[in-house]
Amino acid sequence: MIKTQFQLASICLGLFSLVLLSLTHAVAQNFSPGLANLYQVSDAESRSISPENFTGAQRQGAMATNGTGQHAASELGQGWKESPSVVIKAGTTFTLGEITGPGCIQQIWMTPTGNWRHSIVRFYWDDETNASVECPVGDFFACGLGQYAQINSLAVCVNPGSAFNCYWPMPFHKKARITMENLDDKDMVLYYQINYVLAKVLSNAGYFHAQFRHEYPLKTKGLYTILDGVKGEGQYVGTYLALTVHDSGWWGEGEIKFYLDGDQKFPTIAGTGTEDYFGGSYNFESPATHKYQPFSTPYSGLVQVLPPDKTYEAGQRFGLYRWHLADPIHFKKDLKVTIQALGWKAGGLYLPMNSEMSSVAFWYQKNPHENFPALPARAELDWH
Repeated sequence: MIKTQFQLASICLGLFSLVLLSLTHAVAQNFSPGLANLYQVSDAESRSISPENFTGAQRQGAMATNGTGQHAASELGQGWKESPSVVIKAGTTFTLGEITGPGCIQQIWMTPTGNWRHSIVRFYWDDETNASVECPVGDFFACGLGQYAQINSLAVCVNPGSAFNCYWPMPFHKKARITMENLDDKDMVLYYQINYVLAKVLSNAGYFHAQFRHEYPLKTKGLYTILDGVKGEGQYVGTYLALTVHDSGWWGEGEIKFYLDGDQKFPTIAGTGTEDYFGGSYNFESPATHKYQPFSTPYSGLVQVLPPDKTYEAGQRFGLYRWHLADPIHFKKDLKVTIQALGWKAGGLYLPMNSEMSSVAFWYQKNPHENFPALPARAELDWH
């Protein structure tokens, strides 16, 4: 038995390594992090941006002599956590980092205060003026319901307390710029760190994109659009979905559909149900308690059920993610993604629902990309 368990663990470790390797294989010629080749030495240069080193420049970390930790370090001075965070004033945008490439962002950690729906993170690659990532910070880290939820996945980890981490590889050829806009009426405090490497990037490396959407009421009852208007070549790599149901009973019969490369009436890829797409089955129900059973795995999860002690009640909210790390969805010309808001009514018939839904779509593609739809106004970002 011990030998069998060891063999199984070795197989899982190998698969895990291959997934991480596949994520970064096409990123750069001289680095591709992952357990499978972690031992390989390369000429990549590691750098890190934080309030202790806003530029990420070599030998310029921990040089601050003033900042949010200045008082606490008053007896210790320079080099003793003088600047661990930043304050972003209400109604302003702060540049978290600007990097001259080529290179690749490997990991981002942050813990923002305030209303996560009113804090908008944006990523700009190379010389673009239209962001490739535009998203409320909570939704970007799969916490779109305004409350902390622990997430244990490969691409995103959310740890106690409210520590947001993402591991999406983000290559760029010329430049990377990341901003945070505070739409709220109150100042916010942000601790953050952006870890990256400077290294040559392959010409066929796609740029990372993330787009937020929110609808209530749904433009078409029973149907929600996760992504539309994508033109070009790339691969779809993840979905975060949050919703409030306004009907009692089970809500997750809806099929997800991927329209690829000229698909019109019928998609190339269609799922069999919402819980199926997000890696669950049979209503996410625990056989022991007959209530929703939250879970978080490397690839998928039902990470929030609010309130957690209720089942099949109108007004409940749910947060789910599905990362296509081992099975990215490739497109050559265009992409559209929809999901049905579908439940049950009497007589064993399907019920198109009018749930409140929001989402983040994650994908890689060659730039330039089409302009995103306008971000909803601040009041429309909030849950109704």
